[in-house]
Amino acid sequence: MKIPRRGFLRMAGHSLAAVSLAGAVSAQTAPPAAGRKLSLNIRDFGALGDGVTKDTGAFQQAIDRCSVLGGGDVVVPAGGYLTGAIALRSHTTLRLQTDAVILGSPDFADYPVSQVRWEGKWIPGRVGLIYAFDATDIGIAGPGKISGNVALGGRPNAQNPLRHPALIEPIGCDGIRLEAFATEYRLMWSLHPTNCRNIVIRNLTIRSTGGNGDGIDIDSCKHVVIEGCDIATGDDCISLKSGRGAEGYALMQTTEDVRIANCTMADSIFACIGIGSETSGGIRNVRIEHCKFTRAQTFALYLKSRPGRGAFLEDIVADDLDVSGVKGGFLRFNLLSSGIQDPEPVPGSEGIPTARNFRFSHIRVTDCPLLVDGVNVHPDKPVDGLVLAGITGTCAKGIRLANARHADISGIHVTGYTGPLLGVHDVTGKGLEGAESIEGPKVPPPVASPSKAYEIR
Repeated sequence: MKIPRRGFLRMAGHSLAAVSLAGAVSAQTAPPAAGRKLSLNIRDFGALGDGVTKDTGAFQQAIDRCSVLGGGDVVVPAGGYLTGAIALRSHTTLRLQTDAVILGSPDFADYPVSQVRWEGKWIPGRVGLIYAFDATDIGIAGPGKISGNVALGGRPNAQNPLRHPALIEPIGCDGIRLEAFATEYRLMWSLHPTNCRNIVIRNLTIRSTGGNGDGIDIDSCKHVVIEGCDIATGDDCISLKSGRGAEGYALMQTTEDVRIANCTMADSIFACIGIGSETSGGIRNVRIEHCKFTRAQTFALYLKSRPGRGAFLEDIVADDLDVSGVKGGFLRFNLLSSGIQDPEPVPGSEGIPTARNFRFSHIRVTDCPLLVDGVNVHPDKPVDGLVLAGITGTCAKGIRLANARHADISGIHVTGYTGPLLGVHDVTGKGLEGAESIEGPKVPPPVASPSKAYEIR
C-alpha cells in the first residue's frame, strides 16, 4: 500500500519522537552551509495543529533536519500545537507565524530528565518545553505564542519530585535570539537561560501571573540584552542569579554584561528586577535604563545576598526609570539575610559578599512608600561606591543607609515624606549633610568552617 508523504512523515514522527528528544541526532555540531538558509514547515512533517494531537515528533524532525542540512527557519503556521519538550538545534530558528500557538503537554513524562539549575544548584529535573543543550545560533521569533500548561507549575513535591519544567530553557548555548512573541505560564519560570552567552531577548510579551513564576531568569550568563519587553508576573519580572553556596562559588559561573532597556514591568509577589539572592558565582556589569515599573509587591529594584554566598555584586547602574505602584519602595539592597542559607555555605569572611559601584540616577517616583532601604549591609564589607542622584517625585519615607563608603547623594527632590529625608549609620562620602543617625543592622553570626572542605561532586 502506498502511504502518502504526509502520512509517512506523521508515522515517522511518532516512532522517532523518543530518539529525537533524547538528542540522538547531534545536529548542534553541523556548520551552516555556505549561502544557504532553509525554510521548513512543520505541517510538511506531519504536524496537525489541532490542539489535541501531540505534534512533538513533527516539530523535532523538522528542527533536526533543518540543523543537519545547514540551518534556517522552522516555520510554525497558524494553529494550536500540543507538544511535549522540543529541543532546538544549532543554526535553527523556530518562527511562529500569526495565530500560531505552541501548547505545552500536561504530562510530566513528555519532558525528559537532565541536569538543570534549581535555586542555584545543579540537580536532576525536567527540561523546558522548548530547550537546548550546547547549541549555537538558535532562536525563536514571533508573532505567535508559547503557552505552558498550568498542570506543570509549582515546586518539586512528593508526586512529582523532580524540578518542574520551565517554559524556555537553553543551557550552555552561545548565540540566542528570542524576539517578538508572547508567552503565558504560571507557577514556574518562563525564560531560564543558564550558563549561556550572547543572548538577545527583545519585544516579548510575558505573562506569568496568578502565582509564583518569574518572567526572565538570567542564570550564570554573559553578554545579555533584554529590550522592549512587556512583563507582568507573580514573582520577579527579571531575576539575575549565578549559583548558590559552595557549589556556585566553586564553579564561579558569573552573570555579567547585562543590559535591560525600554521594558515595562509589573510584579504581584516580589520585585520587578531582583539581582540575587543566588549570587555565589558573582554578578557584575549590569545596566538598567529607560524602564517603567508599574507595580511591585516589594521594591522595583531589589539587590540581595547573605553571608555564606560569597562572591560579589558590582557595577550595577540604573538610569532614567519611572516607578509607581510599589508597595515596598523604589530600591532595597539586603546583603545580610536574603534567601535560605545553603546547606554547604561559603564560610567565614570569604563568604560575606562584596558590594561595590552601585549607581542609581534620574529616577522618577510616584507615591513611593520608601525611596531606598540600604541598611542590611555587613559592617565587615561595606558597600564601596554608592551614587544616588536626581531622584524626584512623591514618597512617604526617604533614604536609609548603613555601612557604605564613598557614597555620593545629590539631587534628591521629593515631596510628601515624613521623618528625615536621609538616615545613615556608618556611611562616609558626599551629600550627607543634615543626615539623621539611625541604628545599624543586626549582623548574623559568622558562617562556621566545615569539618571537611567542600569538593564538587
